[in-house]
Amino acid sequence: MAATQKIRTVNAITVGEFYEHHKEALGLELISETHDLQRLIREPAVNRPGLALAGFLSYFARKRIQILGNSELSYLEKLPPLRQMARFRRLCKEGIPCLVVSRNRTLPENLMALAAEYELPIFGTSQVTMKFLNAATLRLENDFSPVTTLHGCMVDVRGIGVLIMGKSGSGKSETAIGLIEKGASLVADDMVRVKYMGGELMAFSPELSRGYIEMRGIGIVNVANLYGLAAIRPEKRLDLIVTLKPHADLNNVDRLGIQTNTFDVLGQPIPHVEIPVAPGRDNARMITIAALDQQLRRLGYNMADEFNQRLLKHMSEGQRG
Repeated sequence: MAATQKIRTVNAITVGEFYEHHKEALGLELISETHDLQRLIREPAVNRPGLALAGFLSYFARKRIQILGNSELSYLEKLPPLRQMARFRRLCKEGIPCLVVSRNRTLPENLMALAAEYELPIFGTSQVTMKFLNAATLRLENDFSPVTTLHGCMVDVRGIGVLIMGKSGSGKSETAIGLIEKGASLVADDMVRVKYMGGELMAFSPELSRGYIEMRGIGIVNVANLYGLAAIRPEKRLDLIVTLKPHADLNNVDRLGIQTNTFDVLGQPIPHVEIPVAPGRDNARMITIAALDQQLRRLGYNMADEFNQRLLKHMSEGQRG
C-alpha cells in the first residue's frame, strides 16, 4: 500500500548552514578572516585531499568538505615554498566548499593569505582527523536525507516504533494516550516527519510540537507534564504502521495475518496492520499485541505461519486417516 507523499530532498547545503548547525558538536572554529560562507556542499561526505596536494586531481572529490590532518600538513611542510604555494593554489581553484584543519593545527600564513584570495572558508577543530571525519559524515548524511510528512501519531511501544494512522476522528490520539499510560512513549502527534538515513526510516516531530498531543474535547496536552519525561522521545525508528479502520470495514480486514501487508514510505516497505475501531474495543491493547507480534517476526518467529503449518499438518493427517 502506498499513499501520496510530498518528499523534500536536499541536493546541497551552504557552508554557513553546516557551521551554524554543527559547530558545537564538531568543535569547529572559523579561523579565516576573508571567506564565502555561501559556498555549497554538494555531497554528504568528508574528503582528505592528499592525492590532490600531490598533484593528482583526476578523481578529486571537489564537492565535499576537505580536511587536513597530520599527514597532509606534514607533506605540505616538506615541499619547497614555491611548490607548496602552487599545489595549494591548485586546490583552491577546484572550488571546494571549505577546508578543516584538525588537531588544533594551523596553516602557514602564506597559505592562509592564498585561501583569503579565493575566499575559501578555513575552519579549525580540536578533534583528531578520523573522529571529525566520521562525526561530520554522520551529520551530513542527516542533513542530506530525504524527508516526508505523514498524518498520524507516532509512539514507541516496547521498543517498536508504531505509526498510528486513520481518518480524522478515528481515535488516533486517544489510542496513543492509552498506550502511553501502559508505558509507551510519544514521538510525534498529527504531523509526523520521517527521514531515511543510515538504511532506516527515522520518525520525529517538528520542534514546535514536540511532546504535545491534541485531545478532542480537552485540547492540547503536554505529555511530559502529565506522565513524566520517559513518556516522550525525540525520534524513533519506524517499524510498524497501524491504520484504524471503521467497524463497517471489519469483513475487509485480514483475520489470519498470514500474508504480510506493507505500506510504502520513501520507497521502503513498512509492515502494515489494519485494526477495526468499535465501541468497547481496547485499541491500545490491540496495537500492543501487533507491536509484540512484529517484534517476534523481526526475530524470525511468525505466529500466523506457525498456526498455518499446524493446520496443514492436521489436514494431511486427517486425509491419511
